[in-house]
Amino acid sequence: MYLFIAFLMVPIIEIALFIQIGGAIGLWPTLAIVVLTAVLGTWLVRTQGRLALGQLQNSFSTLNDPTEPLAHGAMILVAGALLLTPGFFTDAVGCALLMPPVRMAFFHYLRNKVKVAQFRMGTRPGSGQGPNTVHPTYSRDDIIDADFEEVKADNEPSKPSGWVDRPKRH
Repeated sequence: MYLFIAFLMVPIIEIALFIQIGGAIGLWPTLAIVVLTAVLGTWLVRTQGRLALGQLQNSFSTLNDPTEPLAHGAMILVAGALLLTPGFFTDAVGCALLMPPVRMAFFHYLRNKVKVAQFRMGTRPGSGQGPNTVHPTYSRDDIIDADFEEVKADNEPSKPSGWVDRPKRH
């Protein structure tokens, strides 16, 4: 129901603002403001988006909860869409979403409204690890990145490499 009201009211508000502002300052200045806010909004979204992406990468590299950087990134994306939409009301809401204090307030409001039932990191579906399984915490020093190749029995070399201790045949 709220979405229906928003889709109904936003165009009405935009049309009313266009009529009022266009009547006060004229057609060309009104169109110039709309184009200028779109260009300025694109630049602001790019700069704020880079900052949010850096925060997201930092949270992944330090194995922290990425919820807040993801929420900021989503709000910046919505702000960009609103700023590219012609209109004064959508530009005002888009500019407000680009301000970090406004995003933080909105994030904290949403955090209080949304309850997470379960959050798990580091397990895969079907791994046999249930919700009550204790998961060890890993640091970056515990992780070894390697590639492997399985050697089949019929591909074994005739002479041992010295790395494998094989029993001698008599």
